[in-house]
Amino acid sequence: MLPMDCHTHTSCSPDSTADWQAMCKKAESLGLQAFAITDHIELCRFWSQGFYDVPARNDEDFFDYSLRYERAMQQNQLAKDMLSGKVQVISGIEMGEPDADFALAESLWQDKRLDFVIASLHELPKKLDFYFLDYRQEDVHALLDDYFTTILRICEWGKFDVLGHITYPLRYIEGDAGIPVDLSPWRDCIAAAFEALIRQGRGIELNTSGYRQTYGKPFPDQTLLQLYRDLGGRLLSLGSDAHSPADLGGGIAQGAAIAKAAGFDKVCYFLRHEPHFIEI
Repeated sequence: MLPMDCHTHTSCSPDSTADWQAMCKKAESLGLQAFAITDHIELCRFWSQGFYDVPARNDEDFFDYSLRYERAMQQNQLAKDMLSGKVQVISGIEMGEPDADFALAESLWQDKRLDFVIASLHELPKKLDFYFLDYRQEDVHALLDDYFTTILRICEWGKFDVLGHITYPLRYIEGDAGIPVDLSPWRDCIAAAFEALIRQGRGIELNTSGYRQTYGKPFPDQTLLQLYRDLGGRLLSLGSDAHSPADLGGGIAQGAAIAKAAGFDKVCYFLRHEPHFIEI
């Protein structure tokens, strides 16, 4: 039995076509104890394109996430009803770029329909998502400076439950572009981000999507997971970042194993922003 999958996407996210009922059926068949649906809500494009008065930069520069958010809240409640008494369903979102509008981000975090908020950073101001960048033309060191500085700012703000995939850019820089990255220049910044989370009673996720990608490791890897633990971090969720039923639960067993190796005997999910623990 898998303990949880607390990072998943359905067709409410623009990069998924997964039917929410199919995701629920897969969660039940896997014997998940806890299952969070966390569709993408990008704060830098929450309102209409006209509101921001900017051109779309590519075909995947989606706006109007406010509409996706309302649809997600309705769908999450239906999922709770469908799996009531079978699987603990968590109504969540993956809140991208909360630094784009901290006031808006905090208002979403306070929405009574939400149990769980993952804070993520997928893109920097005036830059496309890390997925789209051409690393032959980018200054990788400068990008990571900006990325980890912004991560620290988000962690110091702290109106969310867990920080998502802290080493997200490496999925594309190392995994796809094949450019090795030594994270030691940013270790102090990462440690400061972890300390800010710990002070505020927030956690991190161990995102296992890297196991099924070229990158081949989770986000973060065991070295940074150990750093979080050594600094006093105890709130850890596990998420596959599945965008299809086939990927639901993917890598969770491996993630639980490295969590144990780092000294965790429990992982947690959130209901009404309160952590609930499962032994691993």
